[in-house]
Amino acid sequence: MPVVRDLRVLLRVRYFRRLLAVRLLSQSADGVYQVALATYVVFSPEKQTSPAAIASAMAVLLLPYSVIGPFAGVLLDRWRRRQVFLYGNLLRALLACGTAGLVLASVPDWLFYASALSVTAVNRFVLAGLSASLPRVVDTDRLVMANAVSPTAGTLAAVAGGGLAFAVRLLAADSNAVVVLVGAAIYLGAALASLRLPIALLGPDRDLGHSHPSVLDAVVLTVRGMAAGLRHLGERRPAAWALTAMTLMRFAYGALTVMLLMLCRYAWSTTESEGLALLGIAVGVSGGGFFIAAVITPWGAGRFGTLGWITGLAGVAAVLVPALGLPFAPEPMLVAAFFLGVVTQGAKISTDTEVQFRVDDAFRGRVFAVYDVLFNVAFVGAAGVAALMLPPDGKSVPLIVAVAVIYGAVALALVRRGRRPERCFT
Repeated sequence: MPVVRDLRVLLRVRYFRRLLAVRLLSQSADGVYQVALATYVVFSPEKQTSPAAIASAMAVLLLPYSVIGPFAGVLLDRWRRRQVFLYGNLLRALLACGTAGLVLASVPDWLFYASALSVTAVNRFVLAGLSASLPRVVDTDRLVMANAVSPTAGTLAAVAGGGLAFAVRLLAADSNAVVVLVGAAIYLGAALASLRLPIALLGPDRDLGHSHPSVLDAVVLTVRGMAAGLRHLGERRPAAWALTAMTLMRFAYGALTVMLLMLCRYAWSTTESEGLALLGIAVGVSGGGFFIAAVITPWGAGRFGTLGWITGLAGVAAVLVPALGLPFAPEPMLVAAFFLGVVTQGAKISTDTEVQFRVDDAFRGRVFAVYDVLFNVAFVGAAGVAALMLPPDGKSVPLIVAVAVIYGAVALALVRRGRRPERCFT
């Protein structure tokens, strides 16, 4: 498989291996922490879970990416990236320990969410630093390969971390605090792994003759830059189409995620442990779909073009969502989780490629900042809409129909676009 072959080539590069180790540990800890948050909100026996509570948890997990993400580079251009990995992961380990203490103390929800928000906010700097560091550890010829392999490996590490969290919680007498502490230990491991990278290797370079603008000025420039990125994107219609389609598909996926959580909690289980086990299976199945998408998307986008591949994926989802979702039974819904994992990740990979291919290099960073905001706000927004539509047991025919209509509208709009897109994969 191309992904496995590319990874084998890159692992021969010493500092890429070490940077990848930091990524894998960081993102696996993220997976553990995110599952700990979700299970505390959804599966704690003392809590009466509601879609609104799930929407709040998703906002805590994702909004820091949207609010902080575009501005992370302002500070990353001033700080040693190796030190960001070291102190960022140490800080997250400490904050996660604090979260565990709050879980044990049964504090008000707002205080728990504030603690969780601080952990996920730091995460944005670490992930941005990992992406910015790649050109410092691989040569130009291997950079595209590294950009393809590293995020996929990180996503799989997060899924594996989530699986570990499910296992620990089931084995540790349903203790969410123990799961959070496991995440803290892995964050500590990521901090220690960063010490194997030379402090000056990852940059940024120190230019004593160059004066940086103040942070406030840099923030203003970032906002203006995002506006310029939007204007540029409007002139690159294929990329704008892909980004719009991905945003709508991410919204649909987010709404179905909230429904799945409620079904696992109430409709398909009689105990919290049983519901948690079902959710763990669903997460693993969906992660398998993400992996398959990474394997088949280069072929599919190469054969049909990136927009053509997104069109096909959206069309498949429009058919499968009502066919597999309306019975509201675990088995067909797990099948749907797998295929929607393929659809969502396949569309994201295609959108990434379309934007990289169409957008001028001078605007690429700003457009991806806009992309990052849309990607996460769509998911949080979907959780909020689902919270208004879902009954307590999670069974909502209108939501299933609405999601199918969104997927169908995306496919139809791309078909009516009128011409086959150029192929971007080689």
